[in-house]
Amino acid sequence: MVEEVPKIVVEPPGPKARELLERDSAVISPSYVRFYPLVVDRARGSVIIDVDGNKYVDLNSGLAVMNVGHNHPKVMDAVKRQLERFVHYSNTDFYYDASVMLAEKLVQIVPGEKKKKVYFGNSGTEAVEASLKLARWYTKRQYIIAFIGGFHGRTFGSLSLTSSKPVQRAGFSPLLPGVIHVPYPNPYRNPFGTNDPEEVSQRCLAYIEDYIFNRFVPPEEVGAFVFEPIQGEGGYVVPPDSFFPGLRKLADQHGILLISDEVQAGMGRTGKWWAIEHFGIVPDIIASAKALGGGFPLGATISTEEIMSWPGGSHASTFGGNPVSCAASLATISVIEEEGLLERASKLGNEAMKRLQEMMEKHPLIGDVRGKGLMIGIELVRNRKTKEPAKKEARDVMIRSWKSGVAIITAGVSSLRVAPPLNIPEEYFWRSLEIVEEKISQIEREKGISR
Repeated sequence: MVEEVPKIVVEPPGPKARELLERDSAVISPSYVRFYPLVVDRARGSVIIDVDGNKYVDLNSGLAVMNVGHNHPKVMDAVKRQLERFVHYSNTDFYYDASVMLAEKLVQIVPGEKKKKVYFGNSGTEAVEASLKLARWYTKRQYIIAFIGGFHGRTFGSLSLTSSKPVQRAGFSPLLPGVIHVPYPNPYRNPFGTNDPEEVSQRCLAYIEDYIFNRFVPPEEVGAFVFEPIQGEGGYVVPPDSFFPGLRKLADQHGILLISDEVQAGMGRTGKWWAIEHFGIVPDIIASAKALGGGFPLGATISTEEIMSWPGGSHASTFGGNPVSCAASLATISVIEEEGLLERASKLGNEAMKRLQEMMEKHPLIGDVRGKGLMIGIELVRNRKTKEPAKKEARDVMIRSWKSGVAIITAGVSSLRVAPPLNIPEEYFWRSLEIVEEKISQIEREKGISR
């Protein structure tokens, strides 16, 4: 029997939530930007319960972390077994089986035939930092090319690549030198004035050749392209199918590495283990985190044995590859395999895309719907012709949905992100999208937005 979800028993934030919010503001860094005052008490599967007893459907998976849902029994059992053995012993100085077993599994599920090796850290930004250092060390080249709208983390190296929101960079310069930003092939919003995906793809590639390589930086001094195969914080932007094959060809011509940042899009989120697999190319380095740890801190940088041949002491982390995190990760991968969650993400995502496209036909506030698997973006605009971002309206939809029991969040300037656990019950999923549509309808009526 499916429990009644969502279920709001006290208007959020309730009294217990408000009490903790006050305590939080007194001691927690103000650099955190919370989407709304949701105070979590416990969670299970696709359901979050706040401290006042309200039940929410989790449409963001704890920021794309809980791909197999909250507290999956198999993951929890693996964690408990490891906790009973030992919690920590530095993997960079000694040995244990959990990190070896996880690395063995990861090299099996990443694309490419070459022999691979794995470096473990604790987070997405660490995985990206390790990727940058590895690319610099291997190529002996100083320049890195990243893409406008990308998010790669907030530590200095990865922040130097990040360009999704100005506030993330403001006040922290100078950042890492030698980073160049170029347009990402966004078919809906791009500086080239076209919505034709193939033309957008070709113009972005031509920009790199014509404006960067021919006028600014010689390609033989560029060590790597760093990209998200589907941009996350930038708005869940899906590039045209031809772009990454074209980038792979360009990189190969000049001996440049491709680094695929799969921190948000990887681990089955898009219906494949890695989002880059949708585009038929093999990157040289993959950075993974978020869902990789099944809710525990874990990051991984995966590359070929040839590239990852750096010497002992060149990079390490005391907590990287923590045995409890590795146990959770192995169990998470097993759940994805045993429950057929790659196939389910693809199937459910395709059905969701159809329903959302039908929704877009009815609602002028929706300018674009895009995605792969269960990584779907709904971009809201005030005017479809001008594509003026509906930033306030997107936030209003988010807040109203949360108050009705749907934990959805925004991305980019005015997009809603749909990223539930891959095993979310269909009843919860469709009801959640109905609630989101109800809020869109409310705002359209209030603001007089019509077709």
